[in-house]
Amino acid sequence: MPFAADHIAGGDRLLRAYLLGGAADGLLAEARTLRDAGHGLLQSFSPKVFIPLTQLCRDYCHYCTFSRPLDRHERAYLTPDDVLAIARAGAAQGCTEALFTIGDKPELRHRASRDALATMGHATTIDYLVEMCALVLGKTGLLPHVNAGVMAREDLRRLRDVSASQGLMLETVADRLGEKGGPHYRSPDKRPAARLETIRMAGELAIPFTSGILIGIGETRGERLDALFALRNLHRDYGHIQEIIVQNFRAKPRTPMADAAEPALDDLLWTIAAARLIFGPEMNIQAPPNLSADDFGELMDAGINDWGGISPVTPDHVNPEAPWPEFTRLEAETRKRGRILVRRLPVYPRLIAEARRWIAPEVLPAIRRHCDAHGWGREDGWHSGDNAVLPPTPGTASGSADPAIADALAALTDGAEPATALIETLFSARGLDVDYVCEAADRLRQAINGDSIGYVVNRNLNYTNICAYNCGFCAFSKGSMHDDLRGRPYDLDHAEIARRVREASARGASEVCLQGGIHPAYTGHTYLDILGTVKSAVPDIHVHAFSPLEVMHGAHTLGMSVRTFLERLKAAGLGSLPGTAAEILDDDVRAVICPDKLTTAEWLDVIGTAHDVGLKTTATIMFGHVESPAHWARHLLSVRDLAARTGGITEFVPLPFVHMEAPLSRRGRTRAGPTFREVRLMHAVARLVLHPHVANIQASWTKLGPQGAAICLQGGANDLGGTLMNESISRAAGSAHGQEMSPGAMKALIDSLGRIPRPRTTLYADADPALVGRARVAAPLTPVVQTPPRKHRTEPVLESVS
Repeated sequence: MPFAADHIAGGDRLLRAYLLGGAADGLLAEARTLRDAGHGLLQSFSPKVFIPLTQLCRDYCHYCTFSRPLDRHERAYLTPDDVLAIARAGAAQGCTEALFTIGDKPELRHRASRDALATMGHATTIDYLVEMCALVLGKTGLLPHVNAGVMAREDLRRLRDVSASQGLMLETVADRLGEKGGPHYRSPDKRPAARLETIRMAGELAIPFTSGILIGIGETRGERLDALFALRNLHRDYGHIQEIIVQNFRAKPRTPMADAAEPALDDLLWTIAAARLIFGPEMNIQAPPNLSADDFGELMDAGINDWGGISPVTPDHVNPEAPWPEFTRLEAETRKRGRILVRRLPVYPRLIAEARRWIAPEVLPAIRRHCDAHGWGREDGWHSGDNAVLPPTPGTASGSADPAIADALAALTDGAEPATALIETLFSARGLDVDYVCEAADRLRQAINGDSIGYVVNRNLNYTNICAYNCGFCAFSKGSMHDDLRGRPYDLDHAEIARRVREASARGASEVCLQGGIHPAYTGHTYLDILGTVKSAVPDIHVHAFSPLEVMHGAHTLGMSVRTFLERLKAAGLGSLPGTAAEILDDDVRAVICPDKLTTAEWLDVIGTAHDVGLKTTATIMFGHVESPAHWARHLLSVRDLAARTGGITEFVPLPFVHMEAPLSRRGRTRAGPTFREVRLMHAVARLVLHPHVANIQASWTKLGPQGAAICLQGGANDLGGTLMNESISRAAGSAHGQEMSPGAMKALIDSLGRIPRPRTTLYADADPALVGRARVAAPLTPVVQTPPRKHRTEPVLESVS
């Protein structure tokens, strides 16, 4: 036998002896400790559909009922319509994986297979499988995981282009089980050397791969360990094995092994623990819950961290006598042992983090659509800006929190300076731990802000959507002749700007918020002229205007410093700046989403300089696209450090990425916005981390909708932002939450939470009662006029820097 104990390295030989001689209870305890070190409390599963493309096979495994002869008039293969029907049913139930399973090379044994393939224009089953994987990926977005048996290198490569992952159970390294009378007799594809070679080639091709062993078919415990060591050695060479399955044999009627004894639960638990100790803390160890019936919760006691694929739609065609547990029961059993159930994709987060190496370009966009910022599957169908699916109702923290989460919250409560690792820990919260974090944030909110929820009656005024920059997340800005996405290019006439400002004031607005694209013909004079138009129309209205990018552009075109230009703007009547254009304050991320925009240092410099000249600003984060939780942490620390130095940030505004019409998203290069769990945590963690330097956390109703905003207002946020009257940027990206939330709607939402509405000014003073009264009885808006583009003076206008 090629993998006997005397072929194992010295350290492994000692481990093998320890496993064979160790007390079971001690081994299980060690396995749990290792599992928790690598995976914490997370217990994953993959929501899937099982697509048995063909159940014909050339092998005669003595325990198998998946391979069987055709019934009369039965097709040898599922048709494309059959395949799509299964996949679409799964997608409708929230599945993300399409498990394709076939028998090994059936065309080499079955004429029906050869004839069917010839009719469809294919030479081999693999040819047809490649076509069906591409069909499901393209038509449904489900991610194919392929179990196609022993394959040639070229077949593995072709399948890599149309699948997220592949798998092949090693089962055993005991060649004797293929001899006459053994379970693998007359099954050439079960030869251990052939299976190991397929797994090795998958490693060379950088294919995310699943393998494992089948126990109870006549092998010894030593042979199980030899198989696990063989897999471990391949994984050390290539790093491609993402999960190890320990599967227990189940006797099935009408098979040669129908009367064979099944392995006892204790034997299964010992083998799982051995796998954990051999592979260490990081490997994903899986045991199918449906093969252990009512005892499946005990599998966690042996160190597994994954349940495998579970389908709400299709049966387990390999073990049809063993139905999968329902998701609700799976979650309940997981929670009983203090663990947190999470959805995953066929590719695990470790490999998604290195997507360029492991995932084919054709597959990567679908993976991005389905995953969250940590690489796990999205928990629900909610998306920022979309009102088709309401945000999930939060729970109430009960029981004990994950010790890591509890320690991080305690450190902040005790006044510790937040560090990147601590913030990342808080962003990792799942399940009831999310409620712990949000409740801690809300207690702090109550202590700082009381029960009031603020809002400002204002009008958004975007004076042009023509922009020289190419931010990949922005569906608002356009080139002068770019009519794709939503709306035509415009450049507002100053008479229309003045009309909108007067109308806003008549409707009770205390503020106008001015921002626009970076029109290539705009200069600093343009911004000063716009500001002059606003102040001439309504002299006492507060002007909250000009992003840091606009400020830099204006200063550059006039040949003056940012400080000097800000002083000019302030003297002309500018009241405060929006802290937009922050996106993610990390230049690696900015190189992807806004490569020609201002840098992190430039954004911080403009905002800090504004504070130095006496202008307050907000600060924002735009999240849920290509960044990671580590970037969130660094962003929050950058904002905290600036606020601590200047005291000039009035509020922090998390802006969930609206993906529907964003150019980068349409090209498959971003996630589908943040999950609602991530949204709740962003508001809560911001409250905790920015304290005491930023007093106000705002929930963006244009991104979250009223229900989402209400939930965030119960998890650390204390402000609803502006009534807006007009909203163009989120709407252009695909948001369906409207352009205005009237003061009456604001009050009704706040009243529904048992809190106190507080109409405010931009700088958080109480609003003028006269303006509030006008706002409550405001007339409907007059239709806006989007003035077509016009020519501007384009020669540079340079002024001396004072």
